[in-house]
This record gives sequence, structure tokens and C-alpha cells, in this order.
Amino acid sequence: MFNINNFLHLDALKPAVEWKGFPKYNFVGGHIDSDSIPVQPIKDSLNKIILKEGKTLAKYGLESGPQGFLPLRKFISNQLKISSKINCSEREILVLSGSLQALDLVNQTFLRKGDTVIIEEENYGGTISRLRRLGVNMVGIPLEKDGMNLKILEQELNDLQKKEIIPRYIYTIPTIQNPTGTVMSVAKRKQLIKLSKKYQIPIFEDDCYADLLFEKERPPAIKSFDKEGYVTYCGSFSKSIAPALRVGYLIANWEVLSRILPYKTDAGSGSLEQMALAEFCKENFNSHVKTLKIKLQKKSEAICNALDKYFGSSAEYKKPDGGIFVWVDMHKKVDTSRLYELALKDGVAINPGNEWSINKSGRHKMRLCFGNPSIKEIDEGIKRLAIICRKEFGIPTKIANL
Repeated sequence: MFNINNFLHLDALKPAVEWKGFPKYNFVGGHIDSDSIPVQPIKDSLNKIILKEGKTLAKYGLESGPQGFLPLRKFISNQLKISSKINCSEREILVLSGSLQALDLVNQTFLRKGDTVIIEEENYGGTISRLRRLGVNMVGIPLEKDGMNLKILEQELNDLQKKEIIPRYIYTIPTIQNPTGTVMSVAKRKQLIKLSKKYQIPIFEDDCYADLLFEKERPPAIKSFDKEGYVTYCGSFSKSIAPALRVGYLIANWEVLSRILPYKTDAGSGSLEQMALAEFCKENFNSHVKTLKIKLQKKSEAICNALDKYFGSSAEYKKPDGGIFVWVDMHKKVDTSRLYELALKDGVAINPGNEWSINKSGRHKMRLCFGNPSIKEIDEGIKRLAIICRKEFGIPTKIANL
């Protein structure tokens, strides 16, 4: 019998667990509302574009080159001029297989083992795990209500400069920060650009949730204030259209993009997905996102109501301004990694805070994604979670209606 372990390096990743289906109450990841997927319009768009452009499938790159389907890049360019105040040409856009590929390509371009990066100390678990796997030193910056604490950031930049350590980039999720949900103020965005220039450190701006602000006006992207090419910007259609389409994009000056592009060796991201999106988005993107946000806001209210009803004061959170998740700070008795293990056995999946923080601040916190469960499932799932939590930790001390 072949034994693969005899051929793996010591730093090989742990084996995957065979997938057995989603749990009944699934509050993890980046799933969105199933009923919001515009199935018929996407089908119609694909039928239309395939008749018009189908023969280009005979060539890698669809006769648009390695940066992605040109009509989609033109849509992204035009859309971001309006929504994010970013002025970029299709030449400065690279279409990708989701924003995770953007992370991987930027890391391949900028990072080597032992390098230093600066990130918000509570951050996207996928970013943290990738940086740890690369052996990168992460300097965490605490968050305030209006985004990254820039006073502490400048202190860290100054200290690193004295040690002759040059961070490879500053990574930030400025709009609906994942997992905290904070939105960086315009003043801080402008100041961050100034710090970037002062210390000559590039910025990696991850803006994947910005389309999903419920009522607040969408602030200009940090990239919109960048006149000298310091910012590499990442966007995605995963949250605004459908996660399974796996279409994201990077925006950077060509001098930067030309150094990232050689690492994209997959011969191009999904062509049918790009073609369908390009056709769909021309007429449907804004109206679709408007409808989606209404549904997500109702779910946001539902999970907040459920947390209040079943956890009471033992669960503290900031009501989401948008997006698909809420960051919950539990009583200090609660270890959310242990809660995750117990809850999963009972059909409830959560993201424990330790996976979303580079320090121990996440031990009592959890990220709950409300994008996919129905409002009924949200209430039932949070109720079940409260029962499990009370049985193990004595928190909450009392559960309403039980």
C-alpha cells in the first residue's frame, strides 16, 4: 500500500477532512443569500454572450489577453469610477479566480519567509493563515470605530524604521472590515496614504465587501487618493453576485501589475464566468445589489435580535453597517474555540475568534455569517448555540423563552 507520508516534507499541511455536507445552521464563511442569486438573468446573459463571443473560447485569454475578458475589465473600470472614485483603465485591471487568488499573487510577488507585514490585528482568517504559512512576521494594529488606529500604526512604522526593518506592505480591509465590520473614515484613508508615502510602504487594499453597505454612503477607496502607485486594490464579485462564480480582480499601476502578472500561471480564470458577468453587469449589477442589500439587512436585523433574545448582555456586538457577518464579543468565561467544537457536533457552525486574530484577543470572540441561513434558521441556530454555550460555560445565565 502506498504511504504518501513517506514522501511529504515536514512542513506539509494537515490532511483535509472529507466533506460531509454543510451543517444545518451554518454561520461560517462568506456564503450569501441563495434566493438572491439572479439565476435567470445570468442564464440569459450567458446565452447572449456565448452566441456573440463564443468562438473566442478557442484561444486562451478569449482574445483579450492574460488580464481577463476585456468587456468585464471595462465594466469594472467604469463601475469603480462611480462607486469608489477610482480612476483606472482596463490596462490596470487583472481579473482573477476570486479575491483569494489576489492574496496569493500579491504575497508571491512581495513576500518571502521572514518578511514583515502590517495588518489590522483582528483580520480575515484567510489572510492570517496564508501569512503564517509563509513564515511572515505580522505586526498587528488595533482597530477603532473608524478603522485602523493610525497613531499606533505610525509608532510601529517608526520603530521598525529604527530597526531597519521595511514592511513589505500594509494590508487593510477599510470598508466593512472582516471580521469587525468597521468602516474607515475618509480622513483616515487620506492620512494612511500620507503615511504610506512618508515611510515608502505600499498598501494592499482589500475592498471585497464595499458594495454591501446598507445605508451609509460608500466612501472613496484608499486607491482613489493614490496618485503615485502605492496602493494595490482588490475587489470581488463573490459577495455582490455569487461566491461560487470565483471572479475577483486586482487594480494597480502597470509598473506594479506587470510584476504580479507573471505569477498568474493558470492560463486564465474561468472564461464562461467572465463572459456571463460582463453581459449581466451591464444592465443588472446596480439593481441586483440594491435588492441583495435589502435582504441582507433584514438578516442582519434577525441575527442581532436573536443574539439579544438568547444571549442578552453576555454577547456584545456592533450592529453591522453592511456585509454578511457580525463580530461578537462573548463573556470572558467563553472559549469560542471550544464552543465551535461543541456546536459543530450539534449542527451549528461558527468561526472562532482565534482564527481571526493575530493575538489572544479573539479567544472570547466569534464571527457569525448571516448571509446564507434563512431568518428562521438564524433564530433557531442562535438559540441552539446559546443552549450549548450555557451548558458548557454557564453563559448566558438565563435564556429567554426556555
